[in-house]
Amino acid sequence: MNPLSALFGAGVRVRNDFYDRGTLQVHRLQGPVVSIGNISTGGAGKTPFLLLLGELLKQRSILFDVLSRGYRRETTGVALVNPSGTARQFGDEPLLIARKLGVPVVVGENRYAAGVYAEQSFGPQLHLLDDGFQHRRLARDFDIVLLTPSDVSDSLLPVGHLREPLSSLARADAVVLSGNLSPEAVPTPVKRRWRVQRSLFAPPIKEACVAFCGIARPEPFFAQLRQAGLNIVAAHAFRDHHPYHGGDIQRLLRLLDESRASAFVTTEKDAVNLGEQLRDLGSVHVVPLRMELENADALMNEILTRVGEHRA
Repeated sequence: MNPLSALFGAGVRVRNDFYDRGTLQVHRLQGPVVSIGNISTGGAGKTPFLLLLGELLKQRSILFDVLSRGYRRETTGVALVNPSGTARQFGDEPLLIARKLGVPVVVGENRYAAGVYAEQSFGPQLHLLDDGFQHRRLARDFDIVLLTPSDVSDSLLPVGHLREPLSSLARADAVVLSGNLSPEAVPTPVKRRWRVQRSLFAPPIKEACVAFCGIARPEPFFAQLRQAGLNIVAAHAFRDHHPYHGGDIQRLLRLLDESRASAFVTTEKDAVNLGEQLRDLGSVHVVPLRMELENADALMNEILTRVGEHRA
């Protein structure tokens, strides 16, 4: 192991030991907490999975809210996400979640404080904790971790992308396998293995398109667009959670002209980050990512049995 990764891993182990032994305090909310997280720095599909889980809860008339850090927002403190707001105010993913699910989404660096605010405002209902696996300060009743094929061959930060070693998966209540990742490829014994399938909902677009996105792993997005039969003549990747500005719009319009394309294709997250600038690009096809959970009914029953039901 690289010395820098070894040093990072030692720090992670010490921190986890402190929580395991009770040296670092864990705070518990009145309502149950279901955490959705991963062990890498991004691209596992946490937001699409949270949206899927939220829809399954709504189908069962379960009251819930979402607690999120609000990554890369320009504000601080605890705030209730206004679906009419901007990504700069609340973060792109919390804003997308609020718009798609229509439930309260509360952002805050301190997720316990965000949960207290949510319970004071909406009562002690079920909380979905976004990107919560490493946020051990807040107690959770069910811990879900998404795992991708690239995670099992990756290394710890700062050399690789892993925020924790694979052995930390033993802490999870359920590990969600995505892509073609086989259960045998997971090197650590885990309590439950679930599987999801990811797909793009791509409309039948025949015109030549420029694809662009600001997500953690852009190449699979571009590849899936081509596999879906879209005529992608050029592609451009921005950094994850990219806050678009006027110069980016001009760059994309030049690329559109140079490639002789007639439309853009991008993700829902990028549409949120573009905000009102989306209209400046002209014809834009926003392609949502969908997830399907195998044996969803049985797995939802497992979660609800653990946390108890809070029905409307």
